[in-house]
Amino acid sequence: MTETAAHFIARSTAKAEDLDHRRKLNYNIGKYDAVVPAGKAQFGDIHLARERAKNTKWKAIEHLDKQLEEFETVFSQRGGRVIWAENTEQALMEILAICKKKSCRTIVKSKSMVTEEIKLNHFLEEHGIESIETDLGEYIQQLDGEAPYHIVTPAMHKSKEDVAKLFHEKLHTEPDLSPGQLTLVAREKMRKKYLEAEIGITGANFIISDAGAIAVTENEGNARLSCAFPKTHIVIAGIEKVIPSLTDLALFWPLLATYGTGQRLTVYNTIVTGPRQMGEADGPDEMYVILLDNGRTNILANEVARESLYCIRCGACLNACPVYKNIGGHSYGTTYSGPIGSVITPHLREMQDWKHLSYASSLCGNCTEVCAVKINLHELLLENRHEAVESGYATWSEKIAWKVWKTASLNRVLMNGGNRKLKNWMVNKLFSGWTAHRGELDFSPKTFNQRWKQQQRAGR
Repeated sequence: MTETAAHFIARSTAKAEDLDHRRKLNYNIGKYDAVVPAGKAQFGDIHLARERAKNTKWKAIEHLDKQLEEFETVFSQRGGRVIWAENTEQALMEILAICKKKSCRTIVKSKSMVTEEIKLNHFLEEHGIESIETDLGEYIQQLDGEAPYHIVTPAMHKSKEDVAKLFHEKLHTEPDLSPGQLTLVAREKMRKKYLEAEIGITGANFIISDAGAIAVTENEGNARLSCAFPKTHIVIAGIEKVIPSLTDLALFWPLLATYGTGQRLTVYNTIVTGPRQMGEADGPDEMYVILLDNGRTNILANEVARESLYCIRCGACLNACPVYKNIGGHSYGTTYSGPIGSVITPHLREMQDWKHLSYASSLCGNCTEVCAVKINLHELLLENRHEAVESGYATWSEKIAWKVWKTASLNRVLMNGGNRKLKNWMVNKLFSGWTAHRGELDFSPKTFNQRWKQQQRAGR
């Protein structure tokens, strides 16, 4: 067993037994489940909308090179600069070079999972640069020294009492502040930083090819301030975020809002086409877009797994997953948790070290059912398992166990042979790995053949 798998099992076992954690998580996901139907009501045919979105992303990913080149051409014409980063190290070095050029000491950063992926805050801190999370959920997590718990809702596992206690410990506020009061405290802290910061950093929900623009979706307005106040704006986005046309936003914005938070439309939807132009009143003097690969071309090269690049990071699959609801986001030990994280992480990193995530699933298919762009997530989880075995990463005992199971299940004589106690002992005791983290199997007293023959005789 790899170290990452051992850590996953340890963390998930502890969280699965933490009833208070489960209560908080189920409460917050329950609130999400209650409002999603209202968001869906805006679509005349929600399934058709999802199908069209999937087809649009298919078009973008199948022609990804041309889409990104078109974006770079148009964006550069307005004075922006595109930087191509093959991996985490290149992205961090490019950001550091910009920071040194601007003598930057303070950065305001809007919520971005890609910056979490490259561990940007830790890197900047090591180089004496303060990076302040301006999204309230991310700010809470930063204060607590934790990574985001959820793709959309970073502090989903915390109650309002937890946040009040955290603010009391870190910011010396009163210990019983209400959510509204806590928000005002955070706002006061952040507004000062917007004025101090030399650089603002955001992610991008979408990269718009034909417009040479990026689109940012948020509910708090912090991304707009991070874009507009500092003299320099840096965007860090995965190459898969591209969509072909500005007109596609009419479909993707409502879908992202509905499946992300249950809204008809997110509060702030911003399109940024470059640095401030002649005659414009506000905006940055310079704007950079860093297009990050970091393993995404590994997925692109895989004809089956390529479909996972359609993801718009709405987080719906996490909210629907029975495994995620029990073990939470931090148990996965990676930036992207839940079903989508379990699909893409083994390809973004190393299959051998992360294949265990593809087994952290009941294969119920609920993730596929709720996906905003109809990614066949549960089938991709199975494909990852298959690829891991084909690559030789299965243990010898595992291969033998499944070889025996396959041989027996394909042979009716063997399946009918032996008594119930013997079969139970074979599976539960001889192959003890099966019951290490599962309940024991209990074979039926009668085989299918026996029951079928009895039914046929009774029917006569």
